[in-house]
Amino acid sequence: MVFQIDFKTGKPVYLQLVDQVRYAAASGVLRAGEPLPSIRPLAEELRVNRNTIAKAYAELESQGVIETLPGKGCFLKETDSPFTKPIRQKLLINEVDEAVVMAHHLQVERPAFLTLVKERLDYFETKKEKS
Repeated sequence: MVFQIDFKTGKPVYLQLVDQVRYAAASGVLRAGEPLPSIRPLAEELRVNRNTIAKAYAELESQGVIETLPGKGCFLKETDSPFTKPIRQKLLINEVDEAVVMAHHLQVERPAFLTLVKERLDYFETKKEKS
């Protein structure tokens, strides 16, 4: 799984991680029983404090999304996802709308915006293939 943190959004890093894990679980990118990255290596990769990762994992555990097995790590729990396809689409629409509004405020033209979206999709596909 690839995590992307944006320090400029004003949204706490741990909540960004929580959302990304929840969305990955809902979309099927993460499957029940799959391990999440260990805290220390993930913290180093994202350049954040280990406590931030631990806080995100604790939040996910309290929400029933993951479970911690002592000595083994954190794993996605076997649950029925509350995110049906329409709900997943609605969540994505909200994120896309925010990006479109920001592009408007930054005076980014439509062709440049679409090019940037395609570049980011390519970037993450390449990053996913490498891992």
